[in-house]
Amino acid sequence: MYLYTPDEIDRERAHHQAVIQGADDIDGKRIGNLGELAFEQFCREYLPVELWEWQNEAAIRRCNPESFSGYDFEVFGYEVDIKTSRDVSAFRPAALLENDPDDDIIVMVWHRDNEDALILLGWERTETLKSKVSTQSAYSGEEPEKLAHLAARPMNEFHELGPNTAHLNQKPQNPFTPGDRVQKAGDSEASVAVVVEVLPPEKEGQVYGQTMDGEAVSVAFPSSLDEGPGDWRTIHPAKLASYCDDQDIGLYTYKHTNLEFADNPFAPGDYVIKTEYDDPDLAVVVAVDENEADRDISVAFLNQFDSEDDQPYVQPADLVGRCETDGVKQYTYHHSALEFEPPV
Repeated sequence: MYLYTPDEIDRERAHHQAVIQGADDIDGKRIGNLGELAFEQFCREYLPVELWEWQNEAAIRRCNPESFSGYDFEVFGYEVDIKTSRDVSAFRPAALLENDPDDDIIVMVWHRDNEDALILLGWERTETLKSKVSTQSAYSGEEPEKLAHLAARPMNEFHELGPNTAHLNQKPQNPFTPGDRVQKAGDSEASVAVVVEVLPPEKEGQVYGQTMDGEAVSVAFPSSLDEGPGDWRTIHPAKLASYCDDQDIGLYTYKHTNLEFADNPFAPGDYVIKTEYDDPDLAVVVAVDENEADRDISVAFLNQFDSEDDQPYVQPADLVGRCETDGVKQYTYHHSALEFEPPV
């Protein structure tokens, strides 16, 4: 068996893709997406990346609708479909074949009630399932105990379908995740960017037409994101790739070793609180002054703006003028005294 624990990014992507897909059963589709993510992680650990392909990788990573495909993965030339359920009776041969009689292999994934962990129980060839169903139908009366359960092959035998390989681990090695604020490594004057996508290690990133050697990270700059139709800071980081794709917001790709976490991660429009206060009011960053070492961030508290909305949204480029128009006082702090606090 193989255990997979989805992180917050995977959970959000699995759910939002199901919504965008327009699935009649959102919960079922989300759980199915998590099952695919679980098998993808298994493949990444144990199978050469050149010998398997995830049909829905781009769709789930960017929360876009899937193009029709009769199976989820192609592994060693076999068509593999992933079946995910909380009810193990769904993995009985007849139940599996009822929905997917034409795939070469079916992988069975069991999930816990709160979807915080998924277990790959095993896999089986479709032809073997057909044989088992045929054998079961030949019996009358009470079914023999040896036929009452699904005898799935263990996951550690899956790699035997392909060439002999040593234990692999091809998970991303870079430390970044969507939503992180980064800057070009070694450049103290580099602009702050937002991580949008962390590409799989086998994806070849392109920089100025040249293929990079190393893991690729795609980022967008806050000023570009601000040009979108909504307040992107209220979007969960897992959905940023979908937002940028929908709005044709330009992304820039870097080798992950050429990036570092930004020392001062703030940009105009960010929602922040002052960390030393017990019950801090929500504020918005009005300006970032890189020339002021001690008090480099100017903020205004949202409850001071004249608006009927509880959390008024002002385009970051208009914040300075809005503060002057409404007579909103600004306060300056060192960036280390603030932390992000998206409005709820």
